[in-house]
Amino acid sequence: MQDLINTVERLRAPDGCPWDKEQTHRSLCRCLQEETAELLDTIDEGDMPHMREELGDVLLQVVMHAQIASEGGHFNFDDVAAEINEKLIRRHPHVFGDARADTTEEVLVRWDQIKAKEKNGKMNGSNPPPALKRPPRHLTTLLYADELLKQLSKINYVPSAFDEERVHQMAQDMNEDSAGLRLLELVAACRKAKIDPEAALRRFTQSIEQDFDSKNSPQ
Repeated sequence: MQDLINTVERLRAPDGCPWDKEQTHRSLCRCLQEETAELLDTIDEGDMPHMREELGDVLLQVVMHAQIASEGGHFNFDDVAAEINEKLIRRHPHVFGDARADTTEEVLVRWDQIKAKEKNGKMNGSNPPPALKRPPRHLTTLLYADELLKQLSKINYVPSAFDEERVHQMAQDMNEDSAGLRLLELVAACRKAKIDPEAALRRFTQSIEQDFDSKNSPQ
């Protein structure tokens, strides 16, 4: 790991590589997206040799961002590694402490509780955290919608446009293959109706957020 850090530092040195020296956090965003997509492909294909290679490419992105931050006097790779290590220990008291969590569901509940407590601490009690945690805006539209529904479920909020009974019926006996087929059929139907499925989902997801905000904004 230290060899990799030293290599990136050398590439970014005044007499290093012209391309590497020119990179910024923003210019590397496209690289991070592409390298992550390539890694996901190897996972889908079960291609272990290429997965190892692509994991290295993703790791390089982390090291590059850490090096750029270090040059600006913000943080370095050791700070990044230390923070995530501390977070993992802190959020797994059932492994590194005396707490109990015997199921995945119990682990996730405890994780969210600890995370909420951490967020409140960072706010210093000045303002309450937002009732709804917005997903990262750079997620794909489908992943954004899935994460939004996950966050809404955590606060027991059901979108008014939803028919819970219908959703429950659709989920019965559904597996990955049947879900994929249903999604593909829906995309095909959108094509026939000349509807952009990406835009349709994005706009409807936004309408759900707007509906939530209108019902939960201070009077």
